[in-house]
Amino acid sequence: MSTQSGHLSPVVTAVATLADAISSTDTPDPQARALIVGIVSGADDGPPAVLANPFLDAEATGQIEEQLAGLRAKAGVEKVTRLVAPALPFESVFAVGLGKSGEDVSADVVRRASGAAARAAAGVPVLVTALAEADLEAAVEGTVLGAYRFTEFRSDKTAPKDPALATVVALSTAEDAEDRAARASEIAEQVNFARDLVNTPPNALFPKSFARRAKKFGEAVGLEVEVLGVKELTRQGFGGILGVGQGSERSPRLVRLRHKGPEGAKKVALVGKGITFDTGGISIKPAASMHHMTSDMGGAAAVIATVALAAILELPIEVTATVPMAENMPSGSAQRPGDVLTQYGGTTVEVLNTDAEGRLILADAIVRACEDNPDYLIETSTLTGAQLIALGPRIPGVMGSAEFRDRVAACSAEVGENAWPMPLPDEIREDLKSTVADLANISGQRFAGMLVAGVYLSEFVADGVDWAHIDIAGPSYNTGSPWGHTPKGGTGVPVRTMLAVLEDIATNG
Repeated sequence: MSTQSGHLSPVVTAVATLADAISSTDTPDPQARALIVGIVSGADDGPPAVLANPFLDAEATGQIEEQLAGLRAKAGVEKVTRLVAPALPFESVFAVGLGKSGEDVSADVVRRASGAAARAAAGVPVLVTALAEADLEAAVEGTVLGAYRFTEFRSDKTAPKDPALATVVALSTAEDAEDRAARASEIAEQVNFARDLVNTPPNALFPKSFARRAKKFGEAVGLEVEVLGVKELTRQGFGGILGVGQGSERSPRLVRLRHKGPEGAKKVALVGKGITFDTGGISIKPAASMHHMTSDMGGAAAVIATVALAAILELPIEVTATVPMAENMPSGSAQRPGDVLTQYGGTTVEVLNTDAEGRLILADAIVRACEDNPDYLIETSTLTGAQLIALGPRIPGVMGSAEFRDRVAACSAEVGENAWPMPLPDEIREDLKSTVADLANISGQRFAGMLVAGVYLSEFVADGVDWAHIDIAGPSYNTGSPWGHTPKGGTGVPVRTMLAVLEDIATNG
């Protein structure tokens, strides 16, 4: 079991029989191992039935279903019932709902159900999952994601006393099960790494330490890494990053991480917003929810994890992440509403609201990323509260080149992150005109804030580059209760969406 930052990473294996699962997890502690099975609603709303699988015999299946009936258990998606089957050598069986009998069980249902089961099984160090027969990758991803814990900053007083998940055994008869399980485990691990970054408090994760951490991590997985400090940012004219960061004693950074693909391969640029804490600056935010702004670097965390996956999975494309990092603070040196700054590349911007800072650092990064002549550009950020108003806390909004925007949304739906395509209306450009500069950083209207931000960013994308902007203000940080494989706090959205897009580009160009 390896460790990355604040979470422990379980060892994941795949086996073809229940006997192999038992022998591979043999332990003197009878309470160390549990089995996860899927259940579906019975005919005519009768008691739930165990989803058909080749691993359980009639006796074990009968014992599980008898207890489900006695407990009046439900098979709704993510509903978990803990029980004991004497015929099985497990301390517990976690029966998790997959919905109605006769309906197709989707990968996302398996992923969410696996996450719910893993959370319910907290404290059980070895989980054997029969859900892998329904969808191997989804079961592994969901189990590893659902078992996530962030404990780096807990003392012995509040740290969990029960053991963390150490081993996941996927029951699957697929011939390539081991390879597929390993791949799914790696994806989940990098999503959890992004969660770690988001969950790290801002006194421990600030531009300098964030850049250092990204550099160390990137080099460890074989990426080329470049870090620009204040001197380099000033010399090269990154006015947006410098302007946002000038109010903080912690100076900004720009980090570039590159996965070099084969000669002539498609080139993809990733850009992620790295505001390590956002007070709003002089246009200060209300105090009530300001602590959530520790998550304002969720886009940066996601692109770092995604470019790492490109290297780990050896994708045959070139992927370069450009990650601007700054802390937005009010002080005597902070930028003021009404200031004019010059973005990287020469565009001047009137800063009417210092809390619309993400688009300022992203514009610099987008222009720099486009200098690499990418075929595609994907940018993601916790950019606007308007995303939450429009789409709620779970659904990202995606804007950009119409065809590529829809391609990104389709990939996102396929992996269960469900980004929704949104327009970039031409008339909004009129609202971004400034009387003293090329652009203003906000419009004079209170409507369509997510679209306004998207239109602003579109001004900095080079001609001929297919691009998409994914607004994850809500989906990247769960302020409510855990659900499915999603914990409270950092979620790792949209790592799996961006990986799906990269793999689609690698396959289809």
